[in-house]
Amino acid sequence: PGFILPPATSILKRQKQLRRKNVRFDQVTVYYFARRQGFTSVPSQGGSSLGMAQRHNSVRRYTLCEFAQEQEVNHREILREHLKEEKLHAKKMKLTKNGTVESEEAEGLTLEDVSDDDIDVENVEVDDYFFLQPLPTKRRRALLRASGVHRIDAEEKQELRAIRLSREECGCDCRLYCDPEACACSQAGIKCQ
Repeated sequence: PGFILPPATSILKRQKQLRRKNVRFDQVTVYYFARRQGFTSVPSQGGSSLGMAQRHNSVRRYTLCEFAQEQEVNHREILREHLKEEKLHAKKMKLTKNGTVESEEAEGLTLEDVSDDDIDVENVEVDDYFFLQPLPTKRRRALLRASGVHRIDAEEKQELRAIRLSREECGCDCRLYCDPEACACSQAGIKCQ
């Protein structure tokens, strides 16, 4: 009497069958960094750039759902501030007749003068509206001060200005033909622009 054995299966094939090729995320880890002067970017407007500290100062873990809700709240708050700034600008333009007339009342207006009732955040689709906005110089400086940066390095301001000016000039002065001895591109080791 003999036993009937099941067909032999390779261990390697079994492991391949068990392995799945899709990736699943169930958690988001967010590292928070203190704000510092940047030295790594060139803002389109003058002043210093924004950066972050070398090491994070806190960590928070979210489920995917919690993270989506947190992002929604953050984006809605940023949108609220942006809409308030737009409303403030519109009020100032109205009082100064589009900047043609001086107005003490317009000069004295601040964001606190714009009521939350004046803006309608609820009827704006946050995902359609939300995008990164360049921050004006004063706002960047205020963010740095609020983060504890007491001394803003003024040299960065001059370096960034020089970079912005250098970006306005691209290429060389060659016309019709390239003179390698006078061509700035050729001297820099790149093809004549």
